[in-house]
Amino acid sequence: MDETVSMKCGLEIHVQVDTNSKLFCTCPTNYNEVEPNTNICPVCMAHPGARPMPPNKKAVDMAIMVAKMLGCEIVLDKDIYFQRKHYNYPDLPSGYQRTSVPVGEHGKFLGVGITEVHLEEDPGQYKPDLGVVDYNRSGTPLIEIVSDPDIKSPEEAKEFLRQLLRLFNYIGNLRGEGSMRADVNISVNYNGVQGNRVEVKNVNSIKGVYKVLKYEFIRQKNILRRGGEIKRETRAFMEAQLITKAMRSKETADDYRHIPDPDLQPIVINKEWVKMVEEKMPETPMDKEKRFVEQYGIKLEDAKVMVADLALADVFETVVSELGRGKENISLAVIWIRNELRRVLAYNNIDFLESNLKPEHITELIQLITGKTISQKIGKKVIEIMIENKGEKTPKQIIEELGLTVIDSDDVLETACKEAIENNPKAVDDYLTGNEGALNFVVGQVMRATRGRAQPNKVVEILKKLINK
Repeated sequence: MDETVSMKCGLEIHVQVDTNSKLFCTCPTNYNEVEPNTNICPVCMAHPGARPMPPNKKAVDMAIMVAKMLGCEIVLDKDIYFQRKHYNYPDLPSGYQRTSVPVGEHGKFLGVGITEVHLEEDPGQYKPDLGVVDYNRSGTPLIEIVSDPDIKSPEEAKEFLRQLLRLFNYIGNLRGEGSMRADVNISVNYNGVQGNRVEVKNVNSIKGVYKVLKYEFIRQKNILRRGGEIKRETRAFMEAQLITKAMRSKETADDYRHIPDPDLQPIVINKEWVKMVEEKMPETPMDKEKRFVEQYGIKLEDAKVMVADLALADVFETVVSELGRGKENISLAVIWIRNELRRVLAYNNIDFLESNLKPEHITELIQLITGKTISQKIGKKVIEIMIENKGEKTPKQIIEELGLTVIDSDDVLETACKEAIENNPKAVDDYLTGNEGALNFVVGQVMRATRGRAQPNKVVEILKKLINK
């Protein structure tokens, strides 16, 4: 029997705003850097009579910016109030979580509808296995992004989140995947039978979301295939076992008993406020990709790779500006930034900012290569040494200290070529009988003997002249 199976997925994504103080008090937000339960105050702990401060303006600004960059309509000239969302859990000392009504609505990102963007406070950190709670995180500003159920596969969800995190990186002032959490809502349709929606709470990585969707799709499909009914429930992701486990029946909005928080005045966003935020908004990654292709004439694939890391994209533009925007210079900048610099950064498991390199280091390296002061092979070695030295030495300093300049003496190169010919007679014979590739082996021997300081094209020219005498 033919099966027709499909899934619908919506995500509720929570990302922390990187502010110095919490959403409703002045306690610091560096909760991972201090002893448990030290970044707290009567507001964090919901002591009787403790009144929250007005919401952190930077957090509100960031919520507006995120909403705008996701194509949302900002809720203008209306009361945006915070509600008390009631539930009982050890990480919530007040018994309710303050969460705002939407700041932005009806957006679109990568073809996925954005239902709303709003602000809320992070709860504390509860460790059920130890029975302890750390309230340092309680009150840290969160932006919640709620998507429409437009995602049709685990692969789509993974790409959506990957691009969303890239957008967060461009925006700045948002903490990345390490603090991001997602609630995953999924339902499966099997041969026309639509299953109930299931929510999997607090998945803390892109890989986790992908695994949850893969598991839930199979679990729900199998239940429907057997004629069973999908329970509308909340589940937890058991990461070690790669399964989900039932937690409780799915709550409705009424279960949370939302009421406006009487201790907080609503905020009102006007056009002037939005304009001020827009002036600080960065170029989106998608817009930057398009501009790189149009402005610099590079391939879309190259643009995508460089734009994936904002720091590398900035380095590329700086280097091209310093070298000059000729076609050859742009091509060299792509090669050395996209390929070589990324290769060495990945090998050392660091990003560009951690390397302490500066764009002028890359510019100088390319100029040394184009000026034939060093070969491309030596250039690769130099970039490795620069990163090992944390950018403390420039390319010029490295090649001078190690004597890595190109050998431009024909006599020295000819001597090295003669030795390579004498030591590799079989490769020479193979070349003479028509095996062009054999010459590359001899070239390699010359490059090894000169420690990469010879120009390969010049070596080929001399070898051919000597062999064909």
